[in-house]
Formats: sequence, structure tokens, C-alpha cells
Amino acid sequence: MTAPLERVLRALLEDPAAPRYGYDLMKAAGLKSGTLYPMLGRLEDERLVTSAWETPQQDGQRPRKYYRLTAEGIGVARLELAQVSAGRQRAPARPARPGRPAPGSLG
Repeated sequence: MTAPLERVLRALLEDPAAPRYGYDLMKAAGLKSGTLYPMLGRLEDERLVTSAWETPQQDGQRPRKYYRLTAEGIGVARLELAQVSAGRQRAPARPARPGRPAPGSLG
């Protein structure tokens, strides 16, 4: 899983029932539109995300496209993020200096 995808999934999982619009996700994930929108398109193609356009309520207001994880998307996102977290916890400690054991690694 890429770091940008991880950030988008975490943002969407903050409140899975709440729809999020693109600019809001860009800010939450710290991504540019050229990274975010193709990713959302792929997630939608995989049926992990749905989207819908909001009709502007006032004159001059621009329509927004809102994204939300599907039920399957919520499950997949939680599983993938759990695997990422587990992988980080299992990562071996690096030695403090080359050729020397890490502190506490000897019996």
C-alpha cells in the first residue's frame, strides 16, 4: 500500500458514514489533486468507494462531488490498514552503529 493511499483510507475511515468531498480529502490526506482524483477513480472502479454530485443550494455555488467508502470498502480499508500497522510493528530494529548489535538485543 502506498503512503498516499494509506492517508486517503485513514481520512475516509475517520467517519465512514460521512461523505467527503475532494478538496476536503486533499487537505486531510495532504495530497494534490493529480494524486487524489485518479486514486479515488480506481477505488470507485473497484467498488470500494461510491461518489455522488451535490446540487448547489445557492446561486453561484459550485457543485461538489462527494465520496464515501462502501460497506466492502470499509472492511477492505480496515484490513489493509491493520496489515500496514502490523508490518510496522514487526519491523526489525536497526543496529545503532554498523557492525554493532542494537541496544538490548543481546540476552
